[in-house]
Amino acid sequence: MRINAILVLLLCPVLAAQAQHTLLKPDRVFDGVEMHERWVVLVEGTSILAIGPSDKVLLPEGGQLIELPGTTLMPGMIEGHAHLLLHPYNETTWDDQVLKESDGVRLIRATVHATKTLLAGFTTVRDLGSEGAGYADVALRDAINQGIVAGPRLLVAGRAIVATGSYGPKGYDLDSKLMLGAEEADGSDLIRVVRDQIGKGADIIKVYADYRWGAKGEAAPTFSIEELKLIVETAKSSNRPVVAHAATAEGMRRATEAGVETIEHGDAGTPEVFALMKTKGVALCPTIAAGDAVSQYRGWKKDLDPEPARIVAKRKSVSAALRAGVTIVAGGDVGVFFHGDNARELELMVEYGMTPIQVLQSVTSVNAKVFHIDNIVGTIRPGMKADLIAVPGNPLTTISALRSVVFVMKDGTIYKR
Repeated sequence: MRINAILVLLLCPVLAAQAQHTLLKPDRVFDGVEMHERWVVLVEGTSILAIGPSDKVLLPEGGQLIELPGTTLMPGMIEGHAHLLLHPYNETTWDDQVLKESDGVRLIRATVHATKTLLAGFTTVRDLGSEGAGYADVALRDAINQGIVAGPRLLVAGRAIVATGSYGPKGYDLDSKLMLGAEEADGSDLIRVVRDQIGKGADIIKVYADYRWGAKGEAAPTFSIEELKLIVETAKSSNRPVVAHAATAEGMRRATEAGVETIEHGDAGTPEVFALMKTKGVALCPTIAAGDAVSQYRGWKKDLDPEPARIVAKRKSVSAALRAGVTIVAGGDVGVFFHGDNARELELMVEYGMTPIQVLQSVTSVNAKVFHIDNIVGTIRPGMKADLIAVPGNPLTTISALRSVVFVMKDGTIYKR
């Protein structure tokens, strides 16, 4: 039955609203910044027409009223770090996904992932690399935009960029030429590769500023500051942002100095690096849930065993970033764990020291601003896209309410009710 339901959504991806005006009446509204009791939201077509107290915002004649008792209405959530073309590593290893699964199968699987993500309340997703599937993420974005499949609006990075010799898969006969999980480039050739990725449809340029290629297999910086600046300057010519995978302090420093917009992971971030990020206006996407999931795949029994070194280090880095006042982007590196379970990251953000209101802001208005889409999504105000979700209760008191989305609207179309 569950598979049949998903197939229905894929084949018939929209549940159209019956009237031009729709008044949504929950118990309260979180507008992306603040919580308001007994407010309502009026939608006209694909956009928000009005928001305010229930006795001030009225339904025009002929419109439809949707009552959402016991719920909080809020902007559709924005996933800041996903890989829709991956699935959990405890199902299939990353190497086997890259080397053995066809791009066709991976893309078909990704359409299911996209639908699950939308129904979980994430109406926008920043997908940061196809991991060996070429530009399948561009195709998925375009299929969603054309209404072929149901899914969130996507910002995609295409192939991502790595330094020669640094990325995987690795550990195979050196005489064989393997397909990598990203595109290699160095020096002045970075200009050509960035332009080529832009030309093939990438919304974002993602670069790996470090990776596990140190002398003992440890993470170490890859590109020089000059190379990273070349990437940033080339991308900026077409108004594309650059984001950097960086786990080491030096990789984070180089990427920040070069002008990237977000640092992904930041596991070994130091107070000095986070102070620099704050000064330069670079945001951090800590991807807490990915490390939490991988540690459990490797045998850690959460809440029973002592926390492994990786988890201890992540807690330390997130705390340092918060103390430094660095902007925190909500994104879990979903794909490492199950799509549709994106709220796992939000629960962990609270566990790691953020307040529920900070997390709600991060997954809506903050993400929208950092991703340059705050003119269309991320807040509930007149003129914005009607990307709206409802969750039971009040997520300010119970953050896990974000796991139980009961209503999803994207572009004024109802997908879940």
